[in-house]
Order: sequence, then structure tokens, then C-alpha cells
Amino acid sequence: MGRCLGLTLAASVENQTDREKREEKRRAARNDADAKLRLLEAALYVAGRPLDLKTLCKILGSRSERRVQKLARVLMKEYARRNTALEIIELEDGRFVLQLKTEYVDRVRRLAIRPLLTDGPLRTLSYIAYKQPITQKQVVEARGRHAYSHIKELVEMGLVTREKSGRDMILKTTDYFADYFGLSRNIQVMKRQLKKIFERRGEETLPAKLGEEDLANIQNQE
Repeated sequence: MGRCLGLTLAASVENQTDREKREEKRRAARNDADAKLRLLEAALYVAGRPLDLKTLCKILGSRSERRVQKLARVLMKEYARRNTALEIIELEDGRFVLQLKTEYVDRVRRLAIRPLLTDGPLRTLSYIAYKQPITQKQVVEARGRHAYSHIKELVEMGLVTREKSGRDMILKTTDYFADYFGLSRNIQVMKRQLKKIFERRGEETLPAKLGEEDLANIQNQE
């Protein structure tokens, strides 16, 4: 009888220990997930542009894009529940962006930082993006001789690549360009997005940086 009671008590203590260990593991998992969510939030905030899963995996130290995508969607829902001026959007190509909601853009636009490009280079960049791949000669014919200096600036900034083709150069936009302006890296999809932006703005040029209104317009029409 005493032996059976002792075994029962020992089993009870062991079960309690196991439960405590399992609970401790669950707490550790929750803390780890919460830390990753905050790091993900920080990455999207600092970037100020859409980030792909590969980049987010590097930031979070994870090899699983599916796991990082799941975390990003959890954070996206968390922002939706907060009902603040900010939101997280998942773009059609799988990238995520933290941005200001459309209804607040006009009221705070004047506080935005200085644009990345002045009007001339920006128009040349817009032309290249919409017509690419395009030769340097064609760009100069359309934009004038000042386009040479624009192209040089755009290449130095990493927004455009220039590849020699016979006596001319072939110009294309880079992934950095797509990420900065919140556009698809797929050229054909990007051109459709640009067409919608140009139609809405009434001219074939990008704003100094795509605002949330432009991004929302793209997403709503896809």
C-alpha cells in the first residue's frame, strides 16, 4: 500500500514537473515570437519601403519564408486591430510595407523629407521605367541632352543599370528602384502599375516618392 502511494506521489510530481517544463517552453516560444514581431515592425518602419520575404528572413535570422510571412500577416492584423493612422499592406508580389493610411496623406504631406530626386532626373527616370528596356540614345532623343547627366546620376544612385550594347547602352531600372517606389520587380507588372499612376496624375511622371494614395490606387485596381 505504502509503495503504491509512493509511486503515485512520484508520478504526480513528475507530471507536474513535465507540465511546468511544457509551460516554460510555451512562454519561451511566445516571447520569441513577440520579439520577432517587434523586430519585423522595426525593419518595416526603418526601411520606409516594401521589403520582400528574403530580406525579412535575413533580419529575423530565419530560413523559413513561410514562417516569416505568417509573422508578417500576424503583425498586419495587429495593426488593423489598433485602428491607428498606420497600416501594414501585403503587396501582390509578396512584399510587405508599413505605411500611412490614405486619408492622412494630404494633411501631413508637407512634413515629408526632401525628395530623392529633383524634377528633371525624376522625369527621365519615369520615362526609362515605363519604356524599358530602352537605349540611352532613345532616352536622350525624348528627354534632351540634359538626360546624359540625369542617367549618370540615376546609375550612381543605383536606380538604373546601364549595359553596353554595340555602340549604345541599354537602360533598365533596378530592384532598388522598384522597392523604393513600392512597385513590382516584374517589369510588365510594373509598367501596368505606372500606367495607372500616370493616368491618375494626368502626366507621365512619378511623384518624388509614391505616396500611400498611389499605392492604394494600384492595389485597388489590380
